[in-house]
Amino acid sequence: MTESTYRIRGATGDWEVVIGLEVHAQVTSKAKLFSGAATAFGAEPNAQVSLVDAAMPGMLPVPNRECIRQAVRTGMAIDAQINKWSRFDRKNYFYADLPQGYQISQLYHPLVGEGSLVVEADEKAGIPADKRIGIERIHVEQDAGKLMHDQHPTMSYVDLNRSGVALMEIVSRPDMRSPAEAGAYVRKLRSILRYVGSCDGNMEEGSMRADVNVSVRKPGDEFGTRTETKNVNSVRFVMQTIEHEARRQVDLIEDGGKVVQETRLFDPSTGTTRSMRSKEDAHDYRYFPDPDLLPLELDDAFLDECRESLPELPDAKRRRYVEDLGLSAYNAQVLTAEVETARWFEALLLETATAQGKQPADVAKQAANWLISEFFGALNKAGHELEDSPVGHAQAAELLALIGKGTISGSIAKQVLEKMLETGDGAAAIVEREGLKQESDSGAIEAAVDKILADNADKVEQYKAGKEALFGFFVGQTMKAMQGKGNPQVVNEVLKAKLG
Repeated sequence: MTESTYRIRGATGDWEVVIGLEVHAQVTSKAKLFSGAATAFGAEPNAQVSLVDAAMPGMLPVPNRECIRQAVRTGMAIDAQINKWSRFDRKNYFYADLPQGYQISQLYHPLVGEGSLVVEADEKAGIPADKRIGIERIHVEQDAGKLMHDQHPTMSYVDLNRSGVALMEIVSRPDMRSPAEAGAYVRKLRSILRYVGSCDGNMEEGSMRADVNVSVRKPGDEFGTRTETKNVNSVRFVMQTIEHEARRQVDLIEDGGKVVQETRLFDPSTGTTRSMRSKEDAHDYRYFPDPDLLPLELDDAFLDECRESLPELPDAKRRRYVEDLGLSAYNAQVLTAEVETARWFEALLLETATAQGKQPADVAKQAANWLISEFFGALNKAGHELEDSPVGHAQAAELLALIGKGTISGSIAKQVLEKMLETGDGAAAIVEREGLKQESDSGAIEAAVDKILADNADKVEQYKAGKEALFGFFVGQTMKAMQGKGNPQVVNEVLKAKLG
């Protein structure tokens, strides 16, 4: 494996950055990890709190089977070791948003052991091919509540809606060596979680966030002292955190200072980090097995059920698009990066094949090229996301069928698509209403060509004298004269016959 060449330039030479990420992903489930309280986002403060979440005396936690199932499926998706026997521990610390005075987590015996994922090569970003990032573990734990400091001039309020929500903490190895690699890792992990359905990956809502561990060293030296920047909630902010923190550490060391192991916070308004508190070690939390919870013991039937429920994952889907559908590696990557995009493409593919009476593989390139080069751009221009597109799969397939049959040209199709997005009408109806049907009658095209050649006699002579690049000029002028409705193939044939 080729390593990244990303370096921090300092007064004493180049420094290497070493990065590890602890990603907290909220498990997709309707109830919390140890109670039946709801987990929906955006509820009124303290509207989704059970007696267990509020740590009322005598209330005992009961594990949510669905949360465990989702964590196991996630582990299987990254080819990780699934531990049939695991245990919950108490992580003891006092904070106002933690009613119990401890967090139920897993330290010594996590549910999921070692795995890995491969991020896509990006020569421009300095990400080498086959860059594999190790994942040390995935453990399941409960989230804390939330302090609200802006509700009262002298007091902070506590919202316990998140208290007890199930989290997967996905801990990477310190295998990343650049902000770009870390960004690619988070994007790939989020993509896998969304494919599996174990987390929605909405970082802006806090359902996925990263603790960013950064240290610097001279290339080849031992690891340096790391800092941990907590709760970074976007890919861009993860990359900014690394850039700032690496530079800060290099400048500190070269000025004769020493990096302190500490917890820091990222300020999005300035793109900088600031100290929060000294970094605790595991012994500071006095971990011990939770006496209220029996160990988790998984049987083969449960594991088989989890494995059989996994969907086709992005890497496998990308390979299939290239090998079976004949798509380019770039198009396959774009279409599989997000599960919603892949689902939309596959629905479009089936609709298009049906509309044209062909096999999906026969129309795959047409559908992929149109979706990426035309549809995504038109959606963005109209202010829509793919999931709220006014144009559905069947309507898009109807438009592609009109192009495939030669009823309209590619340029006219762009106009039709714009009107479809504006009105929600079908492609055929718009073509008929607007008079946009492509002209294939050779007589009408010959008349237009004759006029163009007569009006540009000097260029005709130049073309016949060997300036063949002018052929494109004649095609363009003919299409312009016919308002884009001329069949390009017929236009080319007529021009070639006329020009000799």
